[in-house]
Amino acid sequence: MKYRLATAVCATLVMGCSTGSTSATPSPSGSSDSTRSASASRQFVVGGDRPVTVQVPASHDEGRPAPLLIVLHGYGSTGRDHERYFHLGDALDRRGIISAYPDGTKDTAGNRFWNGTDACCDIQRSGVDDSKYLADVMTAIKARVAVDPKRIYVMGHSNGAFMSYRMACDHADVVAAIVSLAGATFAHAADCHPATAVSVLEIHGTTDEAIAYDGGSVSLPGSTKPSPPYPGAKQTVKTWATYDGCNPAAKRSPRHVDVDADLPYVGAPAEATIDTWAGCRNGAAVEMWTMPEGVHAPKISNAFPGAVLDFLLAHPKP
Repeated sequence: MKYRLATAVCATLVMGCSTGSTSATPSPSGSSDSTRSASASRQFVVGGDRPVTVQVPASHDEGRPAPLLIVLHGYGSTGRDHERYFHLGDALDRRGIISAYPDGTKDTAGNRFWNGTDACCDIQRSGVDDSKYLADVMTAIKARVAVDPKRIYVMGHSNGAFMSYRMACDHADVVAAIVSLAGATFAHAADCHPATAVSVLEIHGTTDEAIAYDGGSVSLPGSTKPSPPYPGAKQTVKTWATYDGCNPAAKRSPRHVDVDADLPYVGAPAEATIDTWAGCRNGAAVEMWTMPEGVHAPKISNAFPGAVLDFLLAHPKP
């Protein structure tokens, strides 16, 4: 399936697009987690020519290093847009997690993007080294505040999810775990060489209209030639199970998790199934949360922030 990602994300209100449509951002479900009180945390800025505000929970004890989460927006969006969309706010504060929502660079259409995998999304061949930029952001944060080196995490949506996989490949010695919502790993598995195991959670809807559940390719404004096709959600997690030395067969959990506030399962709010690959090296884990009939930009549920953060915190570096 080949899909024009910019059109898809505008149509599903994923991102503020500059392709002639009205700028829009997906709405959170109205949870109290959707905003963070200014008094609940302190802030500082890093990032050089792409400055990013770092949020440090008020409860942070300088004598006790805290987890760090970097959250990556989708194509055409911004860090601030996805801070509102994911509404992790209070859930981060309650768990004492430092966070940052950096911005990608702009393409010639004015849409921000990440140079993630070989399949998405440096379509115009700018060659921007976002992997180094984000690694430098992590280093700059660690120079300003006490960060637990065993609990550094990356989470992304769409193009930001592809970038999360890039960070897991390039910086496996630093990144403990990633969460990908509607993303995929490298088109060519051999292009990724994680130095050690990284825990991975892929979250995907079966009717995703932009990044297809079964795989496809993306085309963006001003693209000069087609990108290699990205793997589907199942192939993505199977590839990471191989990288991490996990058991080849997944186990289906009897539990469900509530990702999309608009998608019930047999009358219950928790709709997403959970498949887990166990036995991975260094205590890592690979999981896939599948949303039946789920779309590219689900309406993030009240339960989502706690569920994804708990997955990350459960999988530090050894």
